[in-house]
Amino acid sequence: MTHYDEFFKEQYERIQKKLDLIEAKLIFNKQFPNDQFLDNPKFMELMGISGKTAQSWRDKGIIGYSQIGSKIYYRLSDIRELLEKHHKQSV
Repeated sequence: MTHYDEFFKEQYERIQKKLDLIEAKLIFNKQFPNDQFLDNPKFMELMGISGKTAQSWRDKGIIGYSQIGSKIYYRLSDIRELLEKHHKQSV
């Protein structure tokens, strides 16, 4: 097997893994179409905030969440509601 063959095989396997993840997410979202959940790292990334800010928002009741053990999840609908509540119309 040449270096190029090995490279393309690795690329193919990496793409296949990503496609498998996408498929799994689509199946999950199809089963639960009305609401989706984000874990804490995805929430912080989406909102561009630190862990400390996320904790503060939870403590102050600014955003709803679910906690299972040490894992924290946020409903996408709660995030949308938070953004709508704080939306300022342009003049």
